[in-house]
Amino acid sequence: MTGTTDPRIPFVAAAPADDTTLRLLSTSDLADLDISLADVVGTVEGAYRTLAAGRSDNPRKLTVKPSDGHSVAYAMLGRDGSRDVVAVKTSYKHGLDKGRQEQHYYTTLTLYDDVTGLPVAMMDCGRVGSLRTPAVSALLARECATPGARSALVIGTGTQGRLALPFLLTTLPGLDRLMLFGTHPEGIEAVRARLRAHFPDRDVEVVTDARAAAGDADVVVATAGAHTPAAVESADLAPGTLSILVGHGLAPSTLHRADRVVATSEAQMNVTGTDMADADGKLPAVDAEFPPVLAGVTAGRTAPLERIFAYNSGLVVTDIALGHRFAQLALEQGLGTRVPLWR
Repeated sequence: MTGTTDPRIPFVAAAPADDTTLRLLSTSDLADLDISLADVVGTVEGAYRTLAAGRSDNPRKLTVKPSDGHSVAYAMLGRDGSRDVVAVKTSYKHGLDKGRQEQHYYTTLTLYDDVTGLPVAMMDCGRVGSLRTPAVSALLARECATPGARSALVIGTGTQGRLALPFLLTTLPGLDRLMLFGTHPEGIEAVRARLRAHFPDRDVEVVTDARAAAGDADVVVATAGAHTPAAVESADLAPGTLSILVGHGLAPSTLHRADRVVATSEAQMNVTGTDMADADGKLPAVDAEFPPVLAGVTAGRTAPLERIFAYNSGLVVTDIALGHRFAQLALEQGLGTRVPLWR
């Protein structure tokens, strides 16, 4: 199956109908799999288009969070109609009241073949998420940035910030000014290293005033953690700016005073975006959801000078598509551990 582009083609030899052996793919199994940024973007885009066509299912995520806010857990179920794959994703983060180094984070994805009824794999979903999310931001930028966008600012140097610029350059190769705001020196260097690994001739300009830099950016991607000092306001943004919220770094005014609001999912924004609510605890209505925008059914941007706020919460169908792609690559190489879980 090496080299195939049909996601429905089986990637393991036909197994007995009663073989429910589960393949476990660990962090280390997936770490060195070679996949291009363009492959990731194409896989994620395909998942959105299939969802927009009504062939996939992406129910609202479930959330559990204690009253003191020290942890949060999510459960997401979905079905990818182009791959005929059903999957469940779980995500658990502990220590939200502590520094990054003291936090614990675990996320898994379990895939089932909806044609044979057999399990495909259970995997660590960390790398899938670290690639899927910046790929979605890059697609949002491609569809919603002002025409001729030339500059981008990334806020945050954590997992999501480190690949934001390479993915942006993949979908918007005309960007000629790349800016970064971060407070962790090792994170800043990691962003530089990732950028040079994919685009050896490019470097990033490190800025110390996120609000001032936002005024010079056509695209602002906020990926920072909850403790970031950055809080870009609507008044800081120039006409035509696209601001994309992944984590933190944007003040609520960028949402409430936006000319247009786009969300990967309005339902999920209402679940996970409550920190952007106004004084009455309310979020504004979404003007467009991203799957139909990507499919060309709904406009992302309607005028060059619109200030657009985009909420990137991630959809489980994109995790399923990219996780299935990783499973294909891993199983081709014989990676993983077979576990007779149901025996």
